[in-house]
Amino acid sequence: MSEHEENNAPANDKPEYRRGIKSFVIRAGRLTKGQEGALERQWPVMGLELQQGPINPVTVFGRDSHVVLEIGYGMGQSLVKMAEAAPEKDFIGVEVHLPGVGSLLNLAEDAGVTNLRTYKEDAIEVLKLIPDNSIDTVQLFFPDPWHKKKHHKRRIVQGEFAQTLRRILKPGGVFHMATDWENYAEHMMEVMEVQDGYENVAGKNEYMPRPEHRPLTKFENRGKLRGHGVWDLMFRKV
Repeated sequence: MSEHEENNAPANDKPEYRRGIKSFVIRAGRLTKGQEGALERQWPVMGLELQQGPINPVTVFGRDSHVVLEIGYGMGQSLVKMAEAAPEKDFIGVEVHLPGVGSLLNLAEDAGVTNLRTYKEDAIEVLKLIPDNSIDTVQLFFPDPWHKKKHHKRRIVQGEFAQTLRRILKPGGVFHMATDWENYAEHMMEVMEVQDGYENVAGKNEYMPRPEHRPLTKFENRGKLRGHGVWDLMFRKV
């Protein structure tokens, strides 16, 4: 996942971003043999790169379908389950951590999933390559909460980010967020309720029950058993 970036770049017809503040920290991690092998075999099939330039999902998948973009999929278990459960939809994942990308490709290969592609990049850079009005759903599940108040500026859900997603969403498209930090849920709600061009699917200042299409992860299930909450927010482009 990625945050707005600070930089004075030349003007063009795409939104510019501040460069400097990031919503993620690159974690050190070794690739397992399984992840390494999956990268070698599946990256040529499922990998997308910035050097390819702007993409058209219809061209990428060879069909015109419901397109889901997930930002920061972690180790990929949830995203692969969604892609496997909805073969009529197409999924594009974005993740900065190589072991996570390797894990996603390994799981996708094992599941025989073909309706999935992934970037290993900062999401802000990827969003610059997504055409206007081309994505049906954007998913942001359990982003880094940056729970210390002094770090709240690093949270990816900010007004500028929301408007960037609004550009790529189709009319009626949905930005779906989930977090297990109540303070971040409140922050998400505060940011999104004042955004032009969005409406809260659940009603003003209301959270959604977990939709069936979002898999219940082991981490989330363990948290629920301990009494921890999870908040889903869904905002529709209007």
